[in-house]
Amino acid sequence: MVQCILRQKKKLLKEVSYYTTHLRLRKLRENRCTMSEKYKECVKTVECREGEPICCDESSDLDGPFCYFYATFFKKVLLRLHLSIFEKELLTELNVAPAQLHPNSWAFIQAFIILCSKLGISPTVEVFLYFSEAKHTSCQMGVPKWCRWKRFPCPLPIFNKFFKGKFVKVRASTGDPILLDEFPLYWTLKPKFQSARRLEDLFSKD
Repeated sequence: MVQCILRQKKKLLKEVSYYTTHLRLRKLRENRCTMSEKYKECVKTVECREGEPICCDESSDLDGPFCYFYATFFKKVLLRLHLSIFEKELLTELNVAPAQLHPNSWAFIQAFIILCSKLGISPTVEVFLYFSEAKHTSCQMGVPKWCRWKRFPCPLPIFNKFFKGKFVKVRASTGDPILLDEFPLYWTLKPKFQSARRLEDLFSKD
């Protein structure tokens, strides 16, 4: 297990960001695809440093808290900032930073949110984990690469290619200091893997 973690840590240190210049980040900013219109003045997307790996944390950055997001989350999966209460609670329950979840997992999460909206109910972690489970493949440094649907009636698009290395750094503006509150910001070594919940395990209010 220790050797596995060391191998994966070396891989993480090799994954550095493409978005290291203003020119590369400008198109993403201009498309306004990272945030809801309501919060466009509250979110700051900034360039990563040359050679900055995906597993950095606040100790390596003097400018304060930040969080990494793959550009695919915004461009393909249509994730938007702010994260919802449900999204923050799910990340906390799984004990993972946003970038630790595969784009496919974020696609499942967004599909669940849309489904709940159509049904007129609020999304909750308990119900989401009835429909899905957080699994990992062998030797993935304890990272849930896939939230797999256990009980869902329709197929979802698969995002497997060309997202690695294309991550941006997000900071909260002074106008909204709580943007990055209440969920893990940085890569964690102890995610909480989750099997699909049983119907009888759901809270009665759900």
